[in-house]
Amino acid sequence: MSEFQHIGVIGAGAWGTALAQTAAKAGRDVTLWSFEQDVADAINTKRENTIYLPEVALSEAVEAVTSISDLDACDAVLAVAPAQHLRRVLETFLPYARDGVPVVLCAKGIEQSSLSLMTEVLSETVPRALPAVLSGPSFAIDTAQGLPTAVTLACADESVGNALIEALGTNRFRPYLATDLVGAEIGGAVKNVLAIACGICEGKQLGKSAHAALISRGFAEMTRLALALGAQRETLAGLCGLGDLVLTCSSPQSRNMSCGLALGRGVRLEDILASRKAVTEGVASAPAVVALAKRHGVEMPICQAVDDILAGRTSVDDAIEALLSRPFTLETA
Repeated sequence: MSEFQHIGVIGAGAWGTALAQTAAKAGRDVTLWSFEQDVADAINTKRENTIYLPEVALSEAVEAVTSISDLDACDAVLAVAPAQHLRRVLETFLPYARDGVPVVLCAKGIEQSSLSLMTEVLSETVPRALPAVLSGPSFAIDTAQGLPTAVTLACADESVGNALIEALGTNRFRPYLATDLVGAEIGGAVKNVLAIACGICEGKQLGKSAHAALISRGFAEMTRLALALGAQRETLAGLCGLGDLVLTCSSPQSRNMSCGLALGRGVRLEDILASRKAVTEGVASAPAVVALAKRHGVEMPICQAVDDILAGRTSVDDAIEALLSRPFTLETA
């Protein structure tokens, strides 16, 4: 039996539900905490998350609950609450967290109010937890349906990381171990902002060449910030950096790219967000990414342009013109 047989999942959105399903397929007992009673009821009675992940039959090993205290007996916990809400949720979880329990952070973002990474939020709210990060190119529906998916699982303690991989991995869901948590986090947070830029590019019909250039130069921005925060370059070249960037920037299935696509076509941000149930993490992360970059003296012109557009400080057309008018420079700069 796995060292981590009983898996808790905090957050019953599409990704939390998909990860709960994956853990169940790996042979684990899963307790899935939902903030919404109707979501929990649908999972337990219909075996389906009818709101956030419809038409996916969920395993009987997934039990949905609405009291976070029900996670007190879990051997490991996946924290999948949106980045801007994670602190509040973890504070609620604190009284029920076992000493040394691994908490795998699955939200991709930077906290706006503090510019904290999710590992920093965890250390401040549940200091006795052992942190890990799960990130990589993974759409919830693909993972839930058992389509082949590979991700990064970053954990400073390699033995714990390997045990988590053993508990969660299957022949369809393949976590690769890393020890660089900062690199995994920055890759996941920045790619959402860059996906909005790529969506705008598509919406404005600027062509595939411009799209490829945005991905490449965006990857340079991501890497600069990660290195400034102490990450390893190799981490960003892997699944949680380049891999996730390519997926999120290349498919309208991504909430972030589809948001940019609509912006590029002239739809107002308020109308885009009002039409969605799920969180578009890049919108919340953009100002935090830009502020964090400025704090560390890192230039990120593409992310800055996205933030300016989202905040209404500039128009899409003016932001594009400003980027295209930048001085020529070395490609490595």
